[in-house]
Amino acid sequence: MTTSFPSIPASAARIRSTFRGRCARKLFLLLGPTGSGKTRIVEAAAEILFGDARAVIKVDCAEFQHSHEIAKLIGSPPGYLGHRETHPLITQESLAASHTDKLKLSFLLFDEIEKASDALWQLLLGMLDKATLTLGDNRKVDLSQTVIFLTSNLGGGEIAELMEGGMGFIQPKDKPITGLDEKVERTAVEAARRKFSPEFMNRLDKVVVFHPLRREQLQEVLDIELGQVQQRVLDTAKGQFLFRVTPDGRDFLLQEGTDQRYGARHLKRAIERHVVYPLANLLATDQVNLGDLVCIDWDRSHNRLTFVREGEGALVQAASQGAGGKTTTVEVKDGKSAEAPPEAVVEEKKSRAAQPAGGPAPSPQGRKKQDRSNS
Repeated sequence: MTTSFPSIPASAARIRSTFRGRCARKLFLLLGPTGSGKTRIVEAAAEILFGDARAVIKVDCAEFQHSHEIAKLIGSPPGYLGHRETHPLITQESLAASHTDKLKLSFLLFDEIEKASDALWQLLLGMLDKATLTLGDNRKVDLSQTVIFLTSNLGGGEIAELMEGGMGFIQPKDKPITGLDEKVERTAVEAARRKFSPEFMNRLDKVVVFHPLRREQLQEVLDIELGQVQQRVLDTAKGQFLFRVTPDGRDFLLQEGTDQRYGARHLKRAIERHVVYPLANLLATDQVNLGDLVCIDWDRSHNRLTFVREGEGALVQAASQGAGGKTTTVEVKDGKSAEAPPEAVVEEKKSRAAQPAGGPAPSPQGRKKQDRSNS
């Protein structure tokens, strides 16, 4: 059966209430295009349940494209080279590391399962049938209190075509919205059935289909990512300051970071390029001080992002250092920028023109040191 996850706290509460005091072995197959949040929802659920997003045993299936690489997962059997030297990834100790007094539960994530060898799929069949894994040294691993997540990008290309529109004059807005969600789910499930065997699909408890993120969801992702950037600024040892992004600035970031093919990762790269890099340059060059408030806005007249230090009244704008020491602002046309601003400069107001923007002149102190060295 196919379904979709509700909000992350509701999913975590459902997992906690359902699996307390009983066999918790469940298997979820998460389908959807790249950047739709399949891996992130597992990490967020682990953060809510265990207090740490890294409390997940993650298996990158791209590392198991050959059958002999299964030894990295369960260890080499006796008689093979590397026996007792290859430490298995899944052990009873690693599963119990996330257990608490109130919740005896573990998360096991197989990321991009379609890239793994058929040998890994056969191994999963035995794991899911008896909830037991036999390691290379014949030790048994109990999976009865483990939730297993499988992520896959199967059908992602076909889903993107459904969302973007067809050929010729057909545009995405011309397609009816009614029935589109059912088509997306049916496309993803059919792609999974073509890839996996019937006995593998029969052992799945639920197939969860993630839809491409729309603008409403990307706005929420933007708020979360900007909050994480603010926390990174506050955690720096050099200086802590606050920043806010105006609605026009948010619209520019959403326009730059919206792409159905790449999902939320494209938005994260746009935030790094247009917000994090200029703020890092300001912090590295001491152009913002402790406790400042920086306002990030979109300048429609010059088509560029501006950074205004509201507390000091100084205009901070993204600029690049040109030849001959001249600063040339990176022009952004139609909301599209060609490159990331490599440097940010501060232009003081005329009332502060007496104070040099380049910092204090070191000449008096430098002459004294030079005289001492000559003497």
